[in-house]
Amino acid sequence: MSEDAELIEIDKMSIDQLAGAVVLIFGAIGSLLLVIWQSKCHCKMNLCYIFQCERRPPSEEEMKGLKEQSEKLKNINKKEDKILEKEDEILDEVESQKGTPRLIPEIKIQEPEPEPELTTK
Repeated sequence: MSEDAELIEIDKMSIDQLAGAVVLIFGAIGSLLLVIWQSKCHCKMNLCYIFQCERRPPSEEEMKGLKEQSEKLKNINKKEDKILEKEDEILDEVESQKGTPRLIPEIKIQEPEPEPELTTK
């Protein structure tokens, strides 16, 4: 590099900027490990020789259980959809009756009692 070339000077990093950079790096590594761990492939992880984890794809029995769970969720979703449809019908009915007068009981508003007057001697 020649002496005439301009160099970019970088200011010194403060402690909070260093902490932010470390958090970003750890977050990226954690996200990568999460993607690998949740994949359906067989993987074995040895994290810093502290512990060893192994992830295997689900067996046929687990897949059957997952299928049953998904069917139960579908049934629950269908029931929720029916309830929402009924609520929509009721709301539509209420909105259509907005023009009709309703009988609302009158509420008597009581006026506050006047405060007693102070007498001075």
